[in-house]
Amino acid sequence: MEEIKSIQWFPGHMTKTKRKIISQLKLIDAVAILLDARIPYSSCNPDLRSIINNKPRLVVLNKCDMADPAETKKWLALFRQKNIAALALDCKTGKGLNAFIPTVKNVLADRIKAWNSKGMTGRTIKVMVVGIPNVGKSSFINRMAKQNRAKVEDRPGVTRGNQWFTIGKGFDLLDTPGVLWPKFDDPAVGERLAFIGSVKDDILDTEQLSGRLLEYLRDNFPDSLCARYKLNKEEIMPMQGYEILEQVGRKRGMLISGGEIDTERAAAAVLDEFRSAALGKLTIDRAEDHQDVRI
Repeated sequence: MEEIKSIQWFPGHMTKTKRKIISQLKLIDAVAILLDARIPYSSCNPDLRSIINNKPRLVVLNKCDMADPAETKKWLALFRQKNIAALALDCKTGKGLNAFIPTVKNVLADRIKAWNSKGMTGRTIKVMVVGIPNVGKSSFINRMAKQNRAKVEDRPGVTRGNQWFTIGKGFDLLDTPGVLWPKFDDPAVGERLAFIGSVKDDILDTEQLSGRLLEYLRDNFPDSLCARYKLNKEEIMPMQGYEILEQVGRKRGMLISGGEIDTERAAAAVLDEFRSAALGKLTIDRAEDHQDVRI
């Protein structure tokens, strides 16, 4: 099955979001960049380097409970090797959330010391939270603020305006809408963003997308794939993605009139189950393959 070469999604509001982020940088002390722990490279907007410029920053690998823990450790080590503070957390379980504020204060240690020397002890720390669509920014902020004020939905493009939230004494977060970049130069990046749901499914051929995902899983995580869908490893190795999709539909009894396989329904099931980690804790972007962290 051919690579999906034309995945591009950059709605007009994303240009507006980019301008807002730039205009509000002067109001904040640091930037928290949320990445998806399953695709730390692909979920990082390369435009952030120029947008954030020299602002202090830290990386948050969200959804770490869906990723391979060993790979997450490698990614954290890589970021720290590049002198970028990084931590892993999971908003659904709350894992790692307690480390966020101490990590920010460590990043800003010199500035906090300077504020204190000027009699500005207890000055409110303001952190902007940025990331691509569907990476979990609103869920993160809700957990940190201990209330459901930021709108949360499991689809991209929900947050449309910048909002401030107080998450503790002297600590504010600025939520921003998810923003992609105008062109995915590497087709694999666009595919991986689509795999996790950061590109709207309604602009995609979901059967083709799920076929590509099945090919990737067959080549990289065959045991997880076969266990989930009761497939035979030897049988699926020579198959095209669409053929594997048909196998999944057949195994699940997803049939329509005349005994034809409902591949559209099977595709939706494959994507949903991958995105919810029903196939296991899998990391697609491996640290050893991406030494340029793009931040």
